[in-house]
Amino acid sequence: ELKEQWIFIIRRILLMKIYRSIEDYNEVKRSVVTIGTFDGIHLGHKKILSRLIKSSKNKDLNSVVLTFFPHPRIILNKYNEVKMIDTLDEKIIHLNEIGIDSLIIHPFDKNFSLLSANQFIKDFLVDKLKIKHIIIGYDHRFGKGREASVTDLKNYADDYDFTVEEIKAQEIEKITVSSTKIRNSINQGDIKTTEKYLGRYFNLTGKVVKGDGLGKKINYPTANIFIEETYKIIPKDGVYLVETIIKDKLFKGMMNIGHRPTIGTNVKSIEVHLFNFNEDIYGQVISIKMISKIRDEKKFSSIQALKEQLVKDENYCLKLINK
Repeated sequence: ELKEQWIFIIRRILLMKIYRSIEDYNEVKRSVVTIGTFDGIHLGHKKILSRLIKSSKNKDLNSVVLTFFPHPRIILNKYNEVKMIDTLDEKIIHLNEIGIDSLIIHPFDKNFSLLSANQFIKDFLVDKLKIKHIIIGYDHRFGKGREASVTDLKNYADDYDFTVEEIKAQEIEKITVSSTKIRNSINQGDIKTTEKYLGRYFNLTGKVVKGDGLGKKINYPTANIFIEETYKIIPKDGVYLVETIIKDKLFKGMMNIGHRPTIGTNVKSIEVHLFNFNEDIYGQVISIKMISKIRDEKKFSSIQALKEQLVKDENYCLKLINK
């Protein structure tokens, strides 16, 4: 289930049904399915998902997104450090907003990777998901050792009474390029490019934990954010204009990501100072939307010099907000 603190972030009924494995899926109506990792639900993904929803309405089918967790590349290639644009909870929120009927998050492990293509199609897609239509990428491969292709899937279609809609090469390539560009832009701290490709702000979600209290001492109290999901991609060190919703109220602020070189701790931290805010939110999970990068992180000659820079940062942020 979603963390309790997420409820205020959603601010609407969770209409989408969530299943934690294919075996748990129990809808009676036949389905239209698409399969993918759908990391960082972006404009390319949204085109395919809107096609899924349109098809479900036209054919009176249940729209189903089948995704996997952990990411298959993490399980199959232990040396491949894949950083995700969205955490699993964030993905759930974004898919719910799009209007999918059912999301299946199937556990991906070695055993699942050894399923034959025939088992996957017959036992899962046909028997469990009751597919009538599937929307799939031209390069999608499945089954043990990625043995089967879209052509194989089409060969099964007549036998099991479903149709296959193949997503063209150029569309898939656009999605791949978008995901790569999004990761690159996040790594570079280029939040504006990230926003352009996502069609929304990039966000970080984490629990507010105790810090060393330095911010309070210099009149810039901060919420220290702990992100439990180590697979989440974190933007380049620097200062950012951000906004977050706390108890149904929107607050703007500035966030520092980095190693606090002025203090010399050399420990990576994420700290948020919210403007006109003075509440105890320790232990709460908050989602922070990243609006714009202000500057790179840098080392100052003293704590006083750091404080003077924070005043300049705040004034600059307020100018951007007023624009």
